[in-house]
Amino acid sequence: MAYRAAVAGASGYTGAELLRLLEGHPGFSTTVATSREFAGRRVADVYPNLRTELTYSELDPVSLEDVDVAFLALPHGASMEIGARLAKAGVAVIDLSADFRLKDAALYPEWFGQEHTAPETLPDWTYGLPELHRDEIKTARAIANPGCYPTAAILALAPLVKAGLIDPTTIVVSAASGVSGAGRKLTNGVHFSHVDANFKAYGLPTHKHTPEIEQELGSLAGASIKITFVPHLVPMPRGLLATCIADATSDGDPAEAARALYAGEPFVRVLADSMPETKYTLGSNQCLLGYSRDERTGRIIAVSAIDNLGKGAAGQALQNANLVLGLPEDEGLTGGGLYP
Repeated sequence: MAYRAAVAGASGYTGAELLRLLEGHPGFSTTVATSREFAGRRVADVYPNLRTELTYSELDPVSLEDVDVAFLALPHGASMEIGARLAKAGVAVIDLSADFRLKDAALYPEWFGQEHTAPETLPDWTYGLPELHRDEIKTARAIANPGCYPTAAILALAPLVKAGLIDPTTIVVSAASGVSGAGRKLTNGVHFSHVDANFKAYGLPTHKHTPEIEQELGSLAGASIKITFVPHLVPMPRGLLATCIADATSDGDPAEAARALYAGEPFVRVLADSMPETKYTLGSNQCLLGYSRDERTGRIIAVSAIDNLGKGAAGQALQNANLVLGLPEDEGLTGGGLYP
């Protein structure tokens, strides 16, 4: 018998990608897909690439309590009350916003411009990066799915921090994401005329993903750290490449440290003879890593490639749902990248 799944916010790019992945997963049957904009319309009329008979409905928290797992693909701030309600009701819930990722409620006004409306529930949420928190995820019911930039950066840097190969106070992350990372809503910043044949930095120096990266890497380092994070918008639909640089503190091999940490991981692979490219991960839940040591400057360079809608969002959410519900971790996610 398949688990019943609901996707709240199913008309955005991430929500639609979740519907696509769930459609091909034998362990799930999607029974609810919500959209404020398209309520009453057939999902396949809005997204003809999807082969589903579902019709979009208005978001009703009560309907989300009647499923086995609820995926919340809502804007930042919109999941706080709903997520807290579902977690209290015992529903397995995967939140894809940033509403439950930060452990310190005081960071929300600073980085998101609003108080957290359910700060007492934050300890009940598990940060959903399976490669670092698999055991906690397996026994949890409320999962805070990581952001796309943090996923790429943390996976690249975690082996170096854990092995003591870098000084974590010197970390610089320069990353570029495809336009789908900005969401489906059309704004001037993602208008075709602004994006096509253009490349720009944005959100610096206070991008909302910064404290998430600092939280996870600081936990590994055993100390509070601050990083420099510079995100960029690249003129392609999807994909994300993160280049991470830090001062080296030992002569250890960074690639070997990564292979040791991620040995046996189904979705993380360290390349031996090349650097990651976004095309290699397109449409998949893979994360590809590459490492280089700059002997001239005494720094280590770590490069990470993911699909921002895959491992950076919907794919990782499904990976977490598999773990929470006791299904094979890679079920529904075994496809490789679409290359070329």
